[in-house]
Amino acid sequence: MVFRDPIEKENLWYGFGNIETHDLYREGRMYLESLGYIFLGATGDGFSCIRKTFRDIPFQMCLVHMERIVVRKITRKPQLEAGQVLLALIKTLETCSSFVWKERFQMYIEKYRDFLNEKTFHFGSDDWSWTHKELRSATLSVNTFLPYLFTHEEVKDISQTTNSLEGHFSHVKDIVRIHRGISTSLLQKVLVSIFLAGTIAPKDRNGV
Repeated sequence: MVFRDPIEKENLWYGFGNIETHDLYREGRMYLESLGYIFLGATGDGFSCIRKTFRDIPFQMCLVHMERIVVRKITRKPQLEAGQVLLALIKTLETCSSFVWKERFQMYIEKYRDFLNEKTFHFGSDDWSWTHKELRSATLSVNTFLPYLFTHEEVKDISQTTNSLEGHFSHVKDIVRIHRGISTSLLQKVLVSIFLAGTIAPKDRNGV
Protein backbone atom coordinates (compact mmCIF):
# COMPACT_ATOMS: atom_id res chain seq x y z
CA MET A 1 0.00 0.00 0.00
CA VAL A 2 1.36 3.39 -1.00
CA PHE A 3 0.31 6.97 -0.21
CA ARG A 4 1.55 9.22 -3.00
CA ASP A 5 1.58 12.95 -3.71
CA PRO A 6 0.48 13.20 -7.38
CA ILE A 7 1.73 16.79 -7.75
CA GLU A 8 5.29 16.19 -6.57
CA LYS A 9 5.17 12.55 -7.75
CA GLU A 10 6.56 11.50 -4.41
CA ASN A 11 5.79 8.44 -2.30
CA LEU A 12 4.91 9.66 1.18
CA TRP A 13 4.35 6.35 2.96
CA TYR A 14 4.20 2.65 2.14
CA GLY A 15 3.23 -0.48 4.04
CA PHE A 16 2.69 -4.19 3.47
CA GLY A 17 -0.32 -6.36 4.24
CA ASN A 18 -2.01 -9.52 3.02
CA ILE A 19 -5.17 -7.56 2.19
CA GLU A 20 -6.34 -3.95 2.20
CA THR A 21 -7.62 -3.05 5.66
CA HIS A 22 -8.79 0.04 7.48
CA ASP A 23 -6.02 -0.47 10.06
CA LEU A 24 -3.33 -0.31 7.39
CA TYR A 25 -4.75 2.87 5.88
CA ARG A 26 -5.07 4.38 9.35
CA GLU A 27 -1.45 3.47 10.11
CA GLY A 28 -0.29 5.38 7.06
CA ARG A 29 -2.41 8.41 7.83
CA MET A 30 -1.42 8.56 11.50
CA TYR A 31 2.27 8.23 10.63
CA LEU A 32 2.20 11.09 8.16
CA GLU A 33 0.15 13.28 10.49
CA SER A 34 2.73 12.64 13.23
CA LEU A 35 5.31 14.18 10.89
CA GLY A 36 3.17 17.27 10.41
CA TYR A 37 1.37 16.41 7.18
CA ILE A 38 -2.16 17.79 6.88
CA PHE A 39 -4.57 15.84 4.67
CA LEU A 40 -6.71 18.21 2.61
CA GLY A 41 -8.20 15.58 0.33
CA ALA A 42 -7.73 12.03 -0.89
CA THR A 43 -8.30 10.21 -4.17
CA GLY A 44 -8.87 6.46 -4.20
CA ASP A 45 -10.45 3.59 -6.08
CA GLY A 46 -13.59 3.50 -3.95
CA PHE A 47 -12.60 0.66 -1.63
CA SER A 48 -14.67 1.12 1.53
CA CYS A 49 -11.63 1.19 3.82
CA ILE A 50 -10.23 4.22 2.00
CA ARG A 51 -13.42 6.20 2.40
CA LYS A 52 -13.67 5.13 6.03
CA THR A 53 -10.12 6.27 6.78
CA PHE A 54 -10.62 9.65 5.13
CA ARG A 55 -14.28 10.21 5.95
CA ASP A 56 -13.52 13.56 7.62
CA ILE A 57 -11.91 15.13 4.52
CA PRO A 58 -13.02 15.51 0.88
CA PHE A 59 -12.78 12.24 -1.04
CA GLN A 60 -12.52 11.90 -4.81
CA MET A 61 -13.48 8.64 -6.48
CA CYS A 62 -10.94 7.84 -9.19
CA LEU A 63 -12.77 8.44 -12.47
CA VAL A 64 -10.73 5.80 -14.28
CA HIS A 65 -11.71 3.20 -11.69
CA MET A 66 -15.34 4.25 -11.98
CA GLU A 67 -15.20 3.54 -15.70
CA ARG A 68 -13.47 0.20 -15.04
CA ILE A 69 -16.22 -0.84 -12.62
CA VAL A 70 -18.86 -0.17 -15.25
CA VAL A 71 -16.89 -1.88 -18.03
CA ARG A 72 -16.28 -4.93 -15.84
CA LYS A 73 -20.04 -5.37 -15.55
CA ILE A 74 -21.25 -4.49 -19.06
CA THR A 75 -18.04 -4.97 -21.15
CA ARG A 76 -16.67 -2.46 -23.67
CA LYS A 77 -19.08 -3.69 -26.32
CA PRO A 78 -22.50 -3.90 -24.61
CA GLN A 79 -25.26 -5.33 -26.78
CA LEU A 80 -28.19 -3.60 -25.09
CA GLU A 81 -29.03 0.00 -25.93
CA ALA A 82 -29.14 0.92 -22.24
CA GLY A 83 -25.65 -0.51 -21.81
CA GLN A 84 -24.31 1.40 -24.80
CA VAL A 85 -25.76 4.66 -23.50
CA LEU A 86 -24.32 4.08 -20.01
CA LEU A 87 -20.87 3.32 -21.44
CA ALA A 88 -20.94 6.45 -23.59
CA LEU A 89 -22.00 8.49 -20.58
CA ILE A 90 -19.33 7.11 -18.26
CA LYS A 91 -16.64 7.95 -20.82
CA THR A 92 -17.50 11.66 -20.49
CA LEU A 93 -16.80 11.83 -16.75
CA GLU A 94 -13.45 13.60 -17.14
CA THR A 95 -14.74 16.18 -19.63
CA CYS A 96 -18.20 17.10 -18.29
CA SER A 97 -19.12 19.44 -15.48
CA SER A 98 -20.93 17.92 -12.52
CA PHE A 99 -24.14 19.79 -13.36
CA VAL A 100 -24.28 18.52 -16.94
CA TRP A 101 -23.19 14.99 -16.11
CA LYS A 102 -25.56 14.50 -13.20
CA GLU A 103 -28.42 15.84 -15.28
CA ARG A 104 -27.64 13.38 -18.06
CA PHE A 105 -27.34 10.50 -15.60
CA GLN A 106 -30.73 11.38 -14.12
CA MET A 107 -32.21 11.42 -17.61
CA TYR A 108 -30.69 7.97 -18.18
CA ILE A 109 -32.28 6.65 -14.97
CA GLU A 110 -35.68 8.04 -15.88
CA LYS A 111 -35.57 6.66 -19.42
CA TYR A 112 -34.40 3.15 -18.52
CA ARG A 113 -35.84 2.76 -15.01
CA ASP A 114 -38.47 0.19 -16.01
CA PHE A 115 -35.97 -1.67 -18.17
CA LEU A 116 -33.44 -1.86 -15.33
CA ASN A 117 -36.13 -3.08 -12.94
CA GLU A 118 -37.33 -5.92 -15.17
CA LYS A 119 -37.53 -9.26 -13.39
CA THR A 120 -37.30 -12.81 -14.69
CA PHE A 121 -39.46 -15.34 -12.85
CA HIS A 122 -38.16 -18.88 -12.85
CA PHE A 123 -40.53 -21.56 -14.04
CA GLY A 124 -41.82 -23.93 -11.39
CA SER A 125 -40.87 -21.77 -8.40
CA ASP A 126 -41.45 -18.41 -6.77
CA ASP A 127 -37.85 -17.40 -7.37
CA TRP A 128 -36.93 -14.49 -9.59
CA SER A 129 -33.84 -12.53 -10.60
CA TRP A 130 -33.11 -9.21 -12.22
CA THR A 131 -33.32 -9.65 -15.99
CA HIS A 132 -30.48 -7.24 -16.68
CA LYS A 133 -28.51 -7.94 -13.52
CA GLU A 134 -25.07 -6.70 -14.61
CA LEU A 135 -26.38 -3.54 -16.23
CA ARG A 136 -28.50 -2.77 -13.17
CA SER A 137 -25.49 -3.41 -10.93
CA ALA A 138 -23.30 -1.07 -13.01
CA THR A 139 -25.92 1.67 -12.78
CA LEU A 140 -26.26 1.24 -9.02
CA SER A 141 -22.47 1.43 -8.64
CA VAL A 142 -22.40 4.76 -10.45
CA ASN A 143 -25.24 6.02 -8.29
CA THR A 144 -23.40 4.91 -5.13
CA PHE A 145 -20.22 6.79 -6.04
CA LEU A 146 -22.01 9.80 -7.52
CA PRO A 147 -21.39 12.00 -4.43
CA TYR A 148 -17.63 11.44 -4.84
CA LEU A 149 -17.21 11.82 -8.61
CA PHE A 150 -16.88 15.60 -8.78
CA THR A 151 -15.09 16.49 -5.57
CA HIS A 152 -12.32 17.92 -7.75
CA GLU A 153 -14.60 20.80 -8.73
CA GLU A 154 -14.75 21.97 -5.12
CA VAL A 155 -11.31 21.07 -3.77
CA LYS A 156 -8.24 22.73 -5.24
CA ASP A 157 -5.49 20.42 -6.52
CA ILE A 158 -7.23 17.15 -5.63
CA SER A 159 -6.53 14.61 -8.36
CA GLN A 160 -9.40 13.22 -10.44
CA THR A 161 -7.61 9.89 -10.82
CA THR A 162 -4.99 7.66 -9.24
CA ASN A 163 -3.02 7.70 -12.50
CA SER A 164 0.17 8.91 -10.81
CA LEU A 165 0.14 5.89 -8.54
CA GLU A 166 -0.97 3.51 -11.30
CA GLY A 167 1.85 4.70 -13.55
CA HIS A 168 4.36 4.31 -10.74
CA PHE A 169 3.13 0.78 -10.05
CA SER A 170 3.46 -0.17 -13.72
CA HIS A 171 7.21 0.56 -13.51
CA VAL A 172 7.44 -1.29 -10.21
CA LYS A 173 5.79 -4.34 -11.78
CA ASP A 174 8.33 -4.29 -14.62
CA ILE A 175 11.17 -4.51 -12.10
CA VAL A 176 9.41 -7.19 -10.05
CA ARG A 177 9.03 -9.36 -13.15
CA ILE A 178 12.81 -9.37 -13.55
CA HIS A 179 13.10 -10.81 -10.03
CA ARG A 180 10.47 -13.51 -10.37
CA GLY A 181 10.97 -16.42 -8.01
CA ILE A 182 12.63 -14.53 -5.18
CA SER A 183 11.36 -14.90 -1.62
CA THR A 184 8.69 -12.62 -0.19
CA SER A 185 11.13 -11.05 2.27
CA LEU A 186 13.63 -10.27 -0.47
CA LEU A 187 10.87 -8.98 -2.73
CA GLN A 188 9.82 -6.56 0.00
CA LYS A 189 13.39 -5.27 0.21
CA VAL A 190 13.35 -4.64 -3.54
CA LEU A 191 10.05 -2.78 -3.24
CA VAL A 192 11.30 -0.74 -0.30
CA SER A 193 14.30 0.46 -2.29
CA ILE A 194 11.98 1.56 -5.11
CA PHE A 195 9.46 3.27 -2.85
CA LEU A 196 12.22 5.08 -0.96
CA ALA A 197 13.50 6.48 -4.23
CA GLY A 198 10.02 7.90 -4.91
CA THR A 199 10.26 7.05 -8.62
CA ILE A 200 12.28 4.69 -10.75
CA ALA A 201 14.33 7.64 -12.07
CA PRO A 202 13.93 10.45 -9.52
CA LYS A 203 14.12 14.04 -10.74
CA ASP A 204 15.19 17.05 -8.75
CA ARG A 205 12.97 20.11 -8.39
CA ASN A 206 14.33 21.57 -11.64
CA GLY A 207 13.31 18.48 -13.58
CA VAL A 208 16.89 17.33 -14.26
